[in-house]
Amino acid sequence: MELKEKLKKIMERSVESCEVAGVSLLAEKDGKELCCCEAGWADMEAKKPMRRDTILRLYSQTKPVTAAAVMILMERGALDLCQPVSDFLPEYAGLQVCENGVLRPVQVPLRIHDLLRMTSGMLYPDGVTAAGRMSAKVFEEMDRRLFTDRAMTTREAARALAGCALAFEPGSSWQYGTSADVLGAVIEEASGMSFAEFLQKELCGPLGMRDTAFWVPAEKRDRLARVYETVTEADGSKSLRLYTGNNLAVRNDMAVEPAFASGGAGLASTLDDYMRFARMLLGEGELDGVRVLRPETVRFMTGGELMGRQQMAFENWIGLDGYSYGNLMRVCREPSKTGYLAKEGEYGWDGWLGAYFANFPKERLTILMGTQKKDAGTFTLTRKLRNVILAEL
Repeated sequence: MELKEKLKKIMERSVESCEVAGVSLLAEKDGKELCCCEAGWADMEAKKPMRRDTILRLYSQTKPVTAAAVMILMERGALDLCQPVSDFLPEYAGLQVCENGVLRPVQVPLRIHDLLRMTSGMLYPDGVTAAGRMSAKVFEEMDRRLFTDRAMTTREAARALAGCALAFEPGSSWQYGTSADVLGAVIEEASGMSFAEFLQKELCGPLGMRDTAFWVPAEKRDRLARVYETVTEADGSKSLRLYTGNNLAVRNDMAVEPAFASGGAGLASTLDDYMRFARMLLGEGELDGVRVLRPETVRFMTGGELMGRQQMAFENWIGLDGYSYGNLMRVCREPSKTGYLAKEGEYGWDGWLGAYFANFPKERLTILMGTQKKDAGTFTLTRKLRNVILAEL
């Protein structure tokens, strides 16, 4: 059975079982398309099939793009990764950490590399920790203003997040959170332009990523996939339900250019567009004769690794055994410890709705998957498709 046929069958079974409404996959090896296949629906109600040009909300798959933007500024001397964040955002000079339920000033400054490694102590909203509860209040305010003419900007969001307690001293541990959103504001201050403008001028424009942005204009909106969630019925059967909620201050409809350009979750893109970004990284910063990063910078960006207690905390993240983390991406260090086929040195990330990116430098391979499933991240279907492709190498 050919590779594409194997993958297609797995994808179709996932649609039939209501695991996803639709899914697409694009893989390249040695600069040539290995396979492209789709199954199911981008819009079930309108009977629009999933296609390779379907526009997908990336959510956290935005993060590697944000990291690349920081690398551009580092190369140019516009910022130093060891600089305190407060050099760009003065509010970050007065951070507090919550220790045993008591707030106290931090003893070490928050540095840009802490944002890139998620060792900042800044958390996404949760109801358990003081830091998470304070973050939740910021996002609640952002959501209240999201559809008004007072929507919070990238810079305002970073300012508000500076008022949240840190979960730990910067650099002392690891926890996933709002670091990439703060980086969006750092990029604005370091570049002198909006984060969206910087990405268009320095990355998306030069790389020919024509469908990648923080919103989807009217002429493209018929290609934007809808979001679904799997529901278990009383009899144990499963069905799919349309999801229209907003998450992390990102509008589900993507209908207007947002005031808040979320460096952690805001971009929409297509498989072909994101493949151009992935190719650039495999090409050590160059694509089709256009160079956006130097080879040394790309090797640094894609070779991140945590240390000591940081790595111990990261290993609590279920499903990433054998990996470390740096520059807003996972990096595989010990393939034998993973729960699926993996390769040393592979890197990438995923998104809340199931978008998935993995580059394999030694194998010259890229795997991209697209779906729009609530709370997906990297899930069973992702690993099944990866395994089939890697088993064929």
